[in-house]
Amino acid sequence: MGGSDRDGAGRGPRARRSKLTRARQAELFTSVLDLLREVGYDGLTMEAVAARTRCSKATLYRQWTGKPQLVAEALRHEKPVALAGIDTGSLRGDFLAVVDRLSKRRMEQDTALLRGLVQAAHAHHDLLEALRALFVSPELTGLAEMLGHAVERGEVSPDVRALPFVPHTLVGLLLAHQLAEAQPADPAFVRDYLDAVVLPALDV
Repeated sequence: MGGSDRDGAGRGPRARRSKLTRARQAELFTSVLDLLREVGYDGLTMEAVAARTRCSKATLYRQWTGKPQLVAEALRHEKPVALAGIDTGSLRGDFLAVVDRLSKRRMEQDTALLRGLVQAAHAHHDLLEALRALFVSPELTGLAEMLGHAVERGEVSPDVRALPFVPHTLVGLLLAHQLAEAQPADPAFVRDYLDAVVLPALDV
């Protein structure tokens, strides 16, 4: 795979010094993803982010080690549904609570964005590592915790063979649907998938 992106080349991990308020960070993350949709990952530079957000490059580099980490954290921050705190008392209820917070338009935007980043990650190993560490791993952990609560409630047996594979299946669902159907999944498809595939696999 390709070498480090020039915006992050030669820059190792560093301690972050908080210079941006949460509101300013949220505004910056939104601008980063908007710019990413416009120019793609290869066209995105820290200079362009600084200009779009009226933030100095020095401030950006105090907060993030480079472009890959900034993009991954922006993606994580702008994720439409936070899994933490969802506890309806049943696994199906938890899954549907997640789906109910999704919108078809947002799913279309996110699927297109993720598809572009996955393609870019093949050429940029630093982006791949950042996406794994800052976006994919937290998603897998959140889903595993949700399933763990179902096991604790006695809804799902810890011995069900499908249990460890469900988080990976759900994280990959949107991209897989796009590849198979040439169009993004929508909330209705995700509900049907949960009821027809995921929950039966868990004997729920």
